[in-house]
Amino acid sequence: MGRLEVNRSGEMEVFVRVVEMGGFSSAARTLGMTPSAVSKLIARLESRLGARLLNRSTRKLQLTPEGCAFYERSTRVLADLNEAELSAGTGERPEGRVRLNTSAAYATHILTPLVPEFIARYPGVSLDIAQTDVVIDLLEERTDVAVRAGPLKSSRLVARKLGATPMMIVGAPSYLEKNGYPKRVDELEKHLRLGFCYARSIEGWPLIQGDKTVNIPAVGSVQANDGEALRQLALAGVGLARLAVFMVREDIREKRLVPILEECNPGDLEEFHTVYLGQGGLLPARVRALLDFLAEKGRVG
Repeated sequence: MGRLEVNRSGEMEVFVRVVEMGGFSSAARTLGMTPSAVSKLIARLESRLGARLLNRSTRKLQLTPEGCAFYERSTRVLADLNEAELSAGTGERPEGRVRLNTSAAYATHILTPLVPEFIARYPGVSLDIAQTDVVIDLLEERTDVAVRAGPLKSSRLVARKLGATPMMIVGAPSYLEKNGYPKRVDELEKHLRLGFCYARSIEGWPLIQGDKTVNIPAVGSVQANDGEALRQLALAGVGLARLAVFMVREDIREKRLVPILEECNPGDLEEFHTVYLGQGGLLPARVRALLDFLAEKGRVG
């Protein structure tokens, strides 16, 4: 079969719908097809690509690594096609509500100052902003877009990188005057190290000690569930905190916080991404508007 005879976008649409609905039968109902027709189409797609995209069992479907990569690329292709059709059609401006989930740190230091510009550019779009550092299920929480920090796990979500930020240990002058200024990594043992009260991809504080990198646990009598709360605790002189540079840049400039053990910083970066469900390629213009705006204005560095 020649390439022009294959409805590749149609195949992508069906494949993406199967992944997002979690099965052939559910996808078939939404597409107006029979489960058998959907199954045969996926089999033809796999045969044409020469790769297995889905592992099938009686209980569920599971994406293979090749299927995960194809899903992510397919959602982007379908979204671009939909956007092209909208642009060539009515030219209607984005309208409706967008539900955004983000960390308190990103909301405070990057997003909130940009909101006036966003609503001026897209007056028909309204924002619902929820703040948490904990990773949520977008589908379960009825969320359109999330801004996430740290490494991303392979999933059904589509991701767009917003940049990466260095990390830095800081303390308030009042805390350091009372408890001393640590000059060596081992001196951190006698300091209160503010940390998170939930599991993270990287636990503790990686620091260079001699010719190796060690991990210092962030333990103490005070913990919090978001980075902005840790910043406020550090500002109040409660203890030391390891935070993203974009969060404390102004505090350091104004001498409200002081960098600690800069020469022992391994230079690790924390990446930020916007993530969203592909929605079968039919990404609403209101969601696309927010994603493009954040990619333009809301970058982290």
